Amino acid sequence: MKELQDIVNAFDKAAKAGKQTALATVVLVEGSSYRRAGARMLVTEDGQLTGAISGGCLEGDALRKARLAMAQNKPMLVTYDTTDDDDAKFGVGLGCNGIIHILIEPLFSESENSPINLFKRFLSKREPVVLITLFFLNNRQAAQPGTCMLMAADEHTQGTIPDNEIKEALLSDAKDVLKNGNSVTKTYVYGNGYTCFIELLQPAVSLLIFGAGNDAIPMVQLASVLGWHVTLLDGRANYAVPERFPLAKKILIAKPDQAFSQITFDERTVVVLMTHNYNYDMAMLRQLLPLQLPYMASLGPKKRLQRMLDELREEGMSITTEQLKSIYGPAGIDIGSENSDEIALSIIAEIQAVLNKRAVNSLRDKNIVHNRHQQQEIRQTIPVDEIKTLN
Repeated sequence: MKELQDIVNAFDKAAKAGKQTALATVVLVEGSSYRRAGARMLVTEDGQLTGAISGGCLEGDALRKARLAMAQNKPMLVTYDTTDDDDAKFGVGLGCNGIIHILIEPLFSESENSPINLFKRFLSKREPVVLITLFFLNNRQAAQPGTCMLMAADEHTQGTIPDNEIKEALLSDAKDVLKNGNSVTKTYVYGNGYTCFIELLQPAVSLLIFGAGNDAIPMVQLASVLGWHVTLLDGRANYAVPERFPLAKKILIAKPDQAFSQITFDERTVVVLMTHNYNYDMAMLRQLLPLQLPYMASLGPKKRLQRMLDELREEGMSITTEQLKSIYGPAGIDIGSENSDEIALSIIAEIQAVLNKRAVNSLRDKNIVHNRHQQQEIRQTIPVDEIKTLN
């Protein structure tokens, strides 16, 4: 959700400077495109852009359309057909072989139910919401309703549906999106023939890193680039300091028995154990396992994690199959990582894949991560003079 936060920040800055703004949202894609439905871009009257709706090919034309929408004070629906050779003549040829529908809405901060205020409501809490955006797909000249309602996890709504004839069905579909976790686009044949983008918005990933060693620095940096909220925990006061981790949202100095009470967990919380202290990691794993978090990783060899799990079983803890599925050790995907930067990249990529339910080649599923014996055999077949050159 970093893009949304950036858009909100840019809007507040523009509003403070007295600049008019418009929001461009990809509401429907037919075929292939660089960005999918839900991609957004804020446009200011002087041409500043925040966010992206394409790989850069649509932004120039969208800027012109956004200025027109601001001048007319009216939302508009713009369609780009990248399968049409004529679009390339106007500099809009993406080569994506798709049709992209973009809703452009002038923004006003004084409206309680403006898109920006709905975004702020979502960003203020760590809970999933559904955002409802209405438009007339078959009548681009009509007055486009735009982003009009937000439904929270408790089904409380903010905003209004302009047509009561579709309200009941639309709210029912929004509840289904909250339940099933997938955004949908639907056209309602009754009423005025609205098409509705019913979008699921998930809170930012909350990454808990146990361990403030040097190898945690790139983990915090990469996670911050993605807009994740990083909490760093360590028992060593001289390691867990803001000077070493300026991008961490929170830094906690605590022993294992004190750390747990200072943390808030939810469905978007993931954990990486990388203290390199067996007893600390063991103590935290004992407390974390019953939570059934979507992702827990243990840095280090597979034998180390297996030893911790065996000891927990000997203590009498029952470890379920579902709990084991959420534990990744060794942490990360197989990209041939060696240094701390590459390892951080592999772990962040694995977390992203797990949360998005994508299959990857995780290191935990490999019998051998670093085949040192094979490497030694290869070296032994190289002539002595070549070995000296390699070294």
